[in-house]
Amino acid sequence: MLPSALAAILLCTGATAAELTRDNGALVGDNQNSQTAGETGPVLLQDIHLIQKLQRFDRERIPERVVHARGTGAYGVFTASEDLSDLTQATLFTPDKQTPVFVRFSSVVHGNHSPETLRDPRGFATKFYTEQGNWDLVGNNFPTFFIRDAIKFPDMVHAFKPDPDKNYGTNRTLFDFFQHVPEATRTLTLLFSNEGTPATYREMDGSSVHAYKLVNADGEYRYVKFTWKSLQGLRNHDPREAERVQGRDFNHMTRDLIEAIEAGNYPRWDLYLQVLEPEQLVAFDFDPLDATKIWPEDLVPMRKIGTMELNRNPANVFQETEQVALAPANLIPGIEPSEDRLLQGRLFSYADTQMYRLGANHQQLPVNRPRVAVNNNNQDGFMNFGSRTGEVNYEPSTLQPRPEAVAARYSNLPLGGMTQQRRIAREQNFRQAGELFRSWDRKTQQDLIQTLGSALAEAEDGAKHTMLSYFYKADARYGEGLTRVAQGDIARVRALAAELVD
Repeated sequence: MLPSALAAILLCTGATAAELTRDNGALVGDNQNSQTAGETGPVLLQDIHLIQKLQRFDRERIPERVVHARGTGAYGVFTASEDLSDLTQATLFTPDKQTPVFVRFSSVVHGNHSPETLRDPRGFATKFYTEQGNWDLVGNNFPTFFIRDAIKFPDMVHAFKPDPDKNYGTNRTLFDFFQHVPEATRTLTLLFSNEGTPATYREMDGSSVHAYKLVNADGEYRYVKFTWKSLQGLRNHDPREAERVQGRDFNHMTRDLIEAIEAGNYPRWDLYLQVLEPEQLVAFDFDPLDATKIWPEDLVPMRKIGTMELNRNPANVFQETEQVALAPANLIPGIEPSEDRLLQGRLFSYADTQMYRLGANHQQLPVNRPRVAVNNNNQDGFMNFGSRTGEVNYEPSTLQPRPEAVAARYSNLPLGGMTQQRRIAREQNFRQAGELFRSWDRKTQQDLIQTLGSALAEAEDGAKHTMLSYFYKADARYGEGLTRVAQGDIARVRALAAELVD
């Protein structure tokens, strides 16, 4: 368009326009035509604007998250309703105190542009911008996980991801792996139930999955789990509904959240807390720090401690939703990790993958930047736009002291024994899966049996019968139904289940 024509349009519409520039701020004279050597000659390398546009376009993509690639996010506020000062030094848990948050919802296994109807756990990760620093509560919609030790995390993800020789996943390889992971029985039950295809992010609960520690001003700690409960209620798609939705809109969960917030229909969740004293850990017939287990509410009651509302969509999905770096290692004084073996590995892995994707200075990006001053000697590296100044970049120093906060020291955990590489003592791999199955109505049970049984039918014969024995051990009716659909041998399943110890 000619400049005079553009000016006429702006004059008629009353709009104003900022003139086009290059990355260095210099004005662009022509964004429609490359410089050439004469009318028919080749394009010139000296066309700086052309070269910069192509360079930047070539570098638009950053490495995709290995898991949780497909996601959507929103800003909001968490309002505390309980005084937890007896439990923790974390000051956000003060009645009526409001803390800004950013939440990223996601699917776990599939890629960035995969349909949101696909069967998958869903990430539910919340960044709290507190006055003590950023706290990331990184969880899922499922309250349990497939494995209990981080050493198996790469193997588990590989089993869910596309087979390397096909570039698509198969149930043959999936169950070949999980036949060796009996602790996954409960979470696989969740995955293949209708909870594996939630209708919207708004109508979905969330969980910390792991136990954490809350530490008070006296250094006393308790073990806790966090649960988000949707005030919109819960809604899942059954297999037929998921198929219908995918044919119409494979962005349905992202679209629903964005449009609800745009319409002023702000989604809300209550945050609940479960608390165990350290001496109570030995009182259970399972290990409460095992990420494949829930803490039954009749044994460990929940108490509401606050409410979160999401009320603003990102202005730029890449800069905010894609570059938000959520990691369980982002903790604040008064909140510490438990000895959960899976959590211990995630403390490293999540922070490390964000550093790989976004660079060493990713926490300086606006969506990740703490709302409090950052004062340390971490320096340099790509894209460092921090404000560290002065001659001192070490500690301790008399010239520029940076005193330590005694109150922020870690709690003391009593230890004994020797180093080891062994399974946990109280596995109990099947009981909670059976309790979960029996908690559902008959339709939900039948949808699960049909979905999971059909998937198991594609497994190798040995893996199929091993897996069927796990579900039979959890609940006989559950196992019998799956065996019928998977066309297994029920006598063989019963014999294998009889050998299992729970």
